[in-house]
Amino acid sequence: MRRFRSTDPDFEAAFAAFAAVRRETPANVETAVRAVLDAVRTEGLAAVLRFTRQFDKVELDEATIRVSSEEIEAGVSRCDPQVRQAIAFAAKRIRAYHERQRPVDMRFTDEAGVELGWRWTPLESVGIYVPGGRAAYPSTVLMNAVPAAAAGVERIAMVSPPGRLEPAVLAAAKEAGVTEIWRIGGAQAVAALAYGAGPIVRVDKIVGPGNDFVSTAKRMVYGIVGIDALAGPSEIVVVADASNDPDWVAADLLSQAEHDPAAQSILITDDEAFANRVEAAVAAQLKGLTTQESAAASWRDHGAVVISPLETSPRLVDILAPEHVEFAVDEPQKLADKVRHAGAIFLGRHTPEAIGDYVAGSNHVLPTSRAARFSSGLSLLDFLKRTSIVRCDASAFAALGPSAVVLADAEGLPAHARSAALRLSGG
Repeated sequence: MRRFRSTDPDFEAAFAAFAAVRRETPANVETAVRAVLDAVRTEGLAAVLRFTRQFDKVELDEATIRVSSEEIEAGVSRCDPQVRQAIAFAAKRIRAYHERQRPVDMRFTDEAGVELGWRWTPLESVGIYVPGGRAAYPSTVLMNAVPAAAAGVERIAMVSPPGRLEPAVLAAAKEAGVTEIWRIGGAQAVAALAYGAGPIVRVDKIVGPGNDFVSTAKRMVYGIVGIDALAGPSEIVVVADASNDPDWVAADLLSQAEHDPAAQSILITDDEAFANRVEAAVAAQLKGLTTQESAAASWRDHGAVVISPLETSPRLVDILAPEHVEFAVDEPQKLADKVRHAGAIFLGRHTPEAIGDYVAGSNHVLPTSRAARFSSGLSLLDFLKRTSIVRCDASAFAALGPSAVVLADAEGLPAHARSAALRLSGG
């Protein structure tokens, strides 16, 4: 864990260098992923089944690769009633939040008499990747599938590595509107969604987190299908004054550290004594975590405490461009208003990031690895397309046509120019 003080002479340079460090584990996986993609594209289901046998040590066939409706119902029935209730509660809030993001269609006639506008239509099909290891959580299903269903996507195909699908994951899939589930994972699952494989029909877009192989596969199939983003390790920044309970702040920092050894948790405070109490609380809470190994490695290797006046925190947050930032201060909005780069902002002492992960309603699929500088979290818009609409009558065309001819000639495109000129001449 690093400690920075704004009074240090090299603070700015040292903090910027710390923020610039890439936390992903370098891995040369492109060659392996390319081989998988090429095989699935040319061989289809046979390649998917072969890679599942090779990598997952599971033997499947065309009949068993799909999770049946009976299996889904059986899994849902085994889900703890309290968990099912919480899933339904979260799904309702997520759905309501995302439905408010729905844009409106527009038609208008401008001063030239040209009718212009746009319309929004949902994607036809979406594939959702749900990891089967460390991140096999029902919230992953909800955050990806509920917005897709709310947007009007008719077909939502979920893939997850073979093995036991947790009842809570199946309950979340049913609640969210998932229409089919396939027990495949890794790059071969991404390839099956992108190209199609036997009974698995290709989709229009692939969303959801995964390991290096999954992320690399998504990047390589982009253009054949759409993708959401390339997820990296989780991040949180907590801006807190000394009026906070150090145990609360420590728990917030660990809530991200426990995700992955490469996750990052950073405390910014103006009180060094408070920072010391938070550090002690982190050490104490680590001892009782079942996720202690990951959380301890994350805090040790990538964590930081920054001692700096709180009014400087928005600038520091912007340097980090974190996935999550909490402002646990008396007037959080004043500081939050100055932040430009963050995936999600949590305001006040009673708004931990964990609320956003589950039940606030906002989406927890957010930009990582400083990508908040140029991208946003998953939303309803990720599952919609905008189509432009143009209509001219003869009068409107007469107003626009001459300039179109000039521009087409200037670009050396005579057929473009002729297309407009013929209408202007009546020929």
